[in-house]
Amino acid sequence: MGLKSYRPLTPTLRYKQISDKTEITADKPYKPLTEGIKRSSGRNNVGEITSRRRGGGHKKLYRIIDFKRKESEVSCVVETIEYDPNRTARIALVKYANGKRAYIIAPNGVKVGDVLNAGDKAEFKIGNAMPLRNIPLNSIIHNIEMKPGKGAQLARSAGAGAELVAKDGKLCQVRLPSGEVRYIPENCLAVIGQVSNVDHMNETSGSAGRSRWLGVRPSVRGVVMNPVDHPLGGGEGRTSGGRHPCSPWGKNSKGAKTRNNKRTDKFIVRRRQKKRA
Repeated sequence: MGLKSYRPLTPTLRYKQISDKTEITADKPYKPLTEGIKRSSGRNNVGEITSRRRGGGHKKLYRIIDFKRKESEVSCVVETIEYDPNRTARIALVKYANGKRAYIIAPNGVKVGDVLNAGDKAEFKIGNAMPLRNIPLNSIIHNIEMKPGKGAQLARSAGAGAELVAKDGKLCQVRLPSGEVRYIPENCLAVIGQVSNVDHMNETSGSAGRSRWLGVRPSVRGVVMNPVDHPLGGGEGRTSGGRHPCSPWGKNSKGAKTRNNKRTDKFIVRRRQKKRA
């Protein structure tokens, strides 16, 4: 697994660096574990755009991922490592001893033929899912549940990894990739290791067309618009805006608090904005 660069035959190829996908072993997904997915193009249920600059792109099949590791205490063998167009991480197709198959987020370093387990009796090994109470301190983990049995919610993107830093009664302290330290119940499952496709953060698309294939539409700066279209628009000649950055509807785009969930504030030991000690 690494990055692939190109000879600069065109301006686009000069800076293009994308994954070489050498770890991928299958071209097509396992059909019984796929389903159709409707593209929203950033619109809500009444057709209003709530997330700008989305739309177009290739059609996708959704791969049904087992975030709960439902077949507990049953060993499974990794059959394939696959590309998933719906996420940055690679996914692995596993076959359980009872004949069932499932997709899981592929941990970094797991290969075809590896045997994985989940549950209380699982050993400490990359790719195995265990309750937090059984995991040694300072271990790197991913696919972390926030409520027992709900399924993994934290540290699921490419290269993500959290650290188990302390155990305090029935709660465990986990340092998330953002730097936030959070209490999580000891019965919650987490997978040992780091998420696959670690080099994703170093990729350079180099091509506007490739962004369109991925469903990303152009981003136009407000200062180059007309006053009727954006609060930063207008002015004779080039201007820098003259006010704080904002959305087309006047809402400030920097510095505003985005978290509003007092019910779970008690589980946050240290917020992500604070520098690490």
